Amino acid sequence: MRNYLVVIDESDESALAMRFAARRAARTGGKIHVLAIVPQQEFVAWGGAQATMEEEARSRAEALVAGAAGTLMQENGMTPSITVRQGNGVDVVRDVIAENADITALVLGAAASGNPGPLVSHFAGTDAGTLPCPLTIVPGSLTLEDIDRLS
Repeated sequence: MRNYLVVIDESDESALAMRFAARRAARTGGKIHVLAIVPQQEFVAWGGAQATMEEEARSRAEALVAGAAGTLMQENGMTPSITVRQGNGVDVVRDVIAENADITALVLGAAASGNPGPLVSHFAGTDAGTLPCPLTIVPGSLTLEDIDRLS
């Protein structure tokens, strides 16, 4: 069974990546694993302020994956696996893949213009040949109709 790992954030391109992965999973009898990464917060001299900032970032990430899970259930009848982790994005993605041997593809969204983003840049560049699964990059310039046609 195919299990697509989709990294989501608040960007339009991650929503397209989620749609692509969900449609592929539905057509292949696969599953979706949604990952939201909470960035490591800069050090703040006041520990209480830093803890509050980290908790707010985690709450936003949890709300984001809850919304994505609801959309998957409503549109595709799928209940995804969900992971929310704090840390460096590249390291978190590698750890989640290593911990879940059933992940068969990493699906990332690339910005429609400009820099494609740190995860796409890293996994399609520096570490392109080292992933234990295929990488699918969904261009942010695609329309919903394009995604539906291609998936």
